[in-house]
Amino acid sequence: MKQRTITAVVAALIFLPIVMTGGIPFRIFIYIIASIALLELVRMKKISRYSVPSGLGLLLMWALMFPYRDLGAYMNPEDLITKSEITLLAVLVLLSYTVLVKNRFTFDDAGFLLLSAIYIGMGFNYLIETREADLSYIFFALFVVWSTDTGAYVFGRTFGKHKLWPQISPKKTIEGSVGGILLAVLVAIIFQLIAPLNHSLFIVILVTILVSIAGQIGDLVESAFKRHYAVKDSGKILPGHGGVLDRFDSLIFILPILHLINFISI
Repeated sequence: MKQRTITAVVAALIFLPIVMTGGIPFRIFIYIIASIALLELVRMKKISRYSVPSGLGLLLMWALMFPYRDLGAYMNPEDLITKSEITLLAVLVLLSYTVLVKNRFTFDDAGFLLLSAIYIGMGFNYLIETREADLSYIFFALFVVWSTDTGAYVFGRTFGKHKLWPQISPKKTIEGSVGGILLAVLVAIIFQLIAPLNHSLFIVILVTILVSIAGQIGDLVESAFKRHYAVKDSGKILPGHGGVLDRFDSLIFILPILHLINFISI
């Protein structure tokens, strides 16, 4: 517990100032942690991190994270290759590679790498997009995730009797899940009173319930990955916490929702 606390404090002292600064330093930082997250998945699948497919996966992920609107000031948008076209090109190259190496890199490997690059790339892309659209949504997301995790832990330890999904995460309970949502709603109400978002309190509560549930699903997805590939943590970069994916799994799921909500409000 002491190690986890120290790591959490140090990570917060590094992460939060970079988030508040924004701009190029924030983008570079997100590219770095997204790259680590993708390589954690590659490691689970036992694909070499120094292989051609891993390099292609990183390139695809970086392309999906790139803010193409920045190029609009210098180029005609119609002249730009779209992210969908880049993804299709990556599919064709990876499938061609399976033939070149005589199926030592398989169709399943290619599918895993493509899905991982899209999952990580788009998830962290929305972290960048949300930060540049409205900083308050980033802090709202962080508070919802932290309060959901805290509520799930406290309510689960105190009242938990019914397992939520024992085959994937044996310690999680239905009572803990509900407690996480309730605490997230309470924190969201306080957040709205102190730093109101561009929505009514009723909408904020509905959105909080939605993203709290989505965040828990994201956490379960990461747990399913680890159980399927028989690993305890996605990585070891954060002592006491595991890897990047162990910490960002919920955010990757909820940020697309918050970005859409913010876009609608604009």
